[in-house]
Amino acid sequence: MDIIETLKGPGIIPVIVIEKEEQAVPLARALVSGGLNVLEVTFRTKAAPAAIRAICREVPEAIVGAGTLLTPAMVKEAKDAGCVFGVAPGFDPAVVAAAKELGLPFCPGIATASELSQALSTGAKMVKFFPAEAAGGVKMIKNLLGAFRFTGVKIMPTGGVNLANVADYLSVPEIVACGGTWIVPKDRLAAGDWAGIEQLAADAAALVKRLRG
Repeated sequence: MDIIETLKGPGIIPVIVIEKEEQAVPLARALVSGGLNVLEVTFRTKAAPAAIRAICREVPEAIVGAGTLLTPAMVKEAKDAGCVFGVAPGFDPAVVAAAKELGLPFCPGIATASELSQALSTGAKMVKFFPAEAAGGVKMIKNLLGAFRFTGVKIMPTGGVNLANVADYLSVPEIVACGGTWIVPKDRLAAGDWAGIEQLAADAAALVKRLRG
């Protein structure tokens, strides 16, 4: 799987924190129905592996990745659960190596020029810029690209990205997608407001369509 082309398709990737396995399938269906079929289920909760398995089994049209992969063991657990790509908030050579060994397309996280340089040295073609807004936002990304654009690196900003500023990020050609935590608000997820979440996904998908045609 080409992780760059996969993430570029929807342009906005819902970043999901699932506390209960039973939330996974209706949530995935709502997001896919809204037009966002590439999902990042974070490994911040114990329910994450089971949630990924459930989505892969019940919502085959969803392309499921795993986020917040901090250790080689988490990479293996995510791969075994059925995810088809992995994402980390930071850069750890051991985690990158584990993903490579397992054949899992992987997007390590960076926030500085040094981290980006190290990620590129491992063969990374795409990085997660995190926490995007706190680390300098679009201005910082453009400054990094001033030195690194020639490498062909692609970027997925996450953290503080929302409907009000996502267009600024997506206007940068090297940004293939943005991670969107606002797509699945905690209160709507807890309430099982699938229609509301579907509408948030639809609004995001419509914005990307307007921006990219």
